Amino acid sequence: MSQKLLGIDLGGTTIKFGILTQDGQIQEKWAINTNILEDGRHIVPDIVASLKHRLSLYGMTKSDFIGIGMGSPGAVDRSEKTVTGAFNLNWAAKQEVGSVIESELGIPFAIDNDANVAALGERWVGAGANNPDVVFVTLGTGVGGGVIADGNLIHGAAGAGGEIGHIIVEPENGFDCTCGNKGCLETVASATGVVRLARHMAEGYEGDSAVKAAIDNGDDVSSKAIFEAAADGDYFADSVVEKVAFYLGLAAANIANILNPDSIVIGGGVSAAGEFLRSRVETYFLKFAFPQVKKTTAIKIAELGNDAGIIGAASLANQFAAG
Repeated sequence: MSQKLLGIDLGGTTIKFGILTQDGQIQEKWAINTNILEDGRHIVPDIVASLKHRLSLYGMTKSDFIGIGMGSPGAVDRSEKTVTGAFNLNWAAKQEVGSVIESELGIPFAIDNDANVAALGERWVGAGANNPDVVFVTLGTGVGGGVIADGNLIHGAAGAGGEIGHIIVEPENGFDCTCGNKGCLETVASATGVVRLARHMAEGYEGDSAVKAAIDNGDDVSSKAIFEAAADGDYFADSVVEKVAFYLGLAAANIANILNPDSIVIGGGVSAAGEFLRSRVETYFLKFAFPQVKKTTAIKIAELGNDAGIIGAASLANQFAAG
């Protein structure tokens, strides 16, 4: 039997695991709750225990695996295989991750940032179609992403490569961002950013709109509700989506004018709007992109959903194949 890959997607509420073939096909997957109590000290032991249990259940040993890859939030030191500042895990101080997992399981281990890892997954067997030049933009609570150029993930001098959410798209009158700047893409295109933009635009809108009425009433409004209302013909909601698409198209064109990737893949919760969002982003992308870039870079919607993390994490383990 050919050797397998193990992928781990570490999140603030769940830890997802997968056993994959060397060409990225998931054969088994499972998940456990993330126990962040007591400064997150249970997380790594829980991962080890879950892996040991499953391998025993499937009658597998360390010799059945090429390696383990993991995506984690926070600042990841890839060479030391540690994580610092993953606050949704209660990991403020540096955490030994790789050394513990390797010593307990005897399988080589690799780790990277979770957004980078999702980019690797989507590039490998998702919308990126294993092309060597792919940019992944994930629209969730924030806006993250990863840049793969000439087959290599771009990390940058301080590991901050691919901070797509902090491209400035509204320099004059932009919203304050958590990074300290104003007008970052994250402030208008994340799930929370879409709602923030809608609340701002509602102040000057006079027409009929269920979404505007809900905002004026102080009701909770979600980005999903705004996109659904827009698709159903709510003119105000539609104008919000159009503005979000403008910002995304502008950012995508700026990225593509520098990198000219084969594709810019949009994923994350907001991307569930699918073609309704993609086609609008493409319209603005084509408006702002360099002529040769327009012809060669495609705007796509992600295909892997929640599996992107474990698939991308498993791809990290492929580096051990030659060993």
